[in-house]
Amino acid sequence: MDVKAQALSPLDLLERFDVGIVHLDEQRHVTGMNTFARRVLPVAEMQPFNRMVLSFHPERSQPKVEALLDQAATCPVASPPPMTMIINIPERVLLIKVSRMSGAQRQPTGYVLVFYDITDVVAANEQPPTPAGLVRRQLQKIPTVSGQKIVFIDADDVLRLNSDGHYTRVVSAGGNQFCNLAISDLESRLDADHFLRVHRSHIVNLRHVAELLRVDGKLVLTLRGDATEVPVSRTSSAALMARLGIAPGAVATRASVRGDQSGDQGGDQGG
Repeated sequence: MDVKAQALSPLDLLERFDVGIVHLDEQRHVTGMNTFARRVLPVAEMQPFNRMVLSFHPERSQPKVEALLDQAATCPVASPPPMTMIINIPERVLLIKVSRMSGAQRQPTGYVLVFYDITDVVAANEQPPTPAGLVRRQLQKIPTVSGQKIVFIDADDVLRLNSDGHYTRVVSAGGNQFCNLAISDLESRLDADHFLRVHRSHIVNLRHVAELLRVDGKLVLTLRGDATEVPVSRTSSAALMARLGIAPGAVATRASVRGDQSGDQGGDQGG
């Protein structure tokens, strides 16, 4: 299976996207922004000016923003890798970079935060509103970091996702890629008909399930083209077997489920 991935160079980004710019002072307070940033970010609601930039982000995104600023302040490498995150108010996917600014004598004067709104590239155009009335745009591509490039992996090609602290590892036939989004962010934005969180650290694509096993009394599964045995938590086992059309007592040690059958059953039974 070929992995359909699109690598965007910096030139591609400059040509295809508007850029948002936010100025921060030395204390990391917001002091200014351009017109595009005002249009994309909830300025009227959050009133970010003269406030710490962290207060402008959801709590779960704050450690990423802080790490990005710390990296800019302490690790002045020539081309640091970009970081991405989901901003939930409003629902957007932003590709973010931060630069440290200095004056004539090289004394620090603050930061410039630059972002591209890549939501239209990675998300479906129309999704039903959530109970709160917000439109949660479903991810059709997952942005990953590869060297100095952002590589978009088609969601259909993803085998599994593994939590890696605040970040996620995306496993496909093309390899293991680093994604700056938390696994909980990805879980809420992927197609629930095909993706299931089977463990606090693992999400699997049900269309690629190849084998379901019981090892030492614990349930594990494998995916087509991937030898890794993914653990299934006790709280997720019933939902998994229901999605695969398997009776609770039907899984014996080293019993298997053909991947082509499990994919069809998972899609029919929904979330």
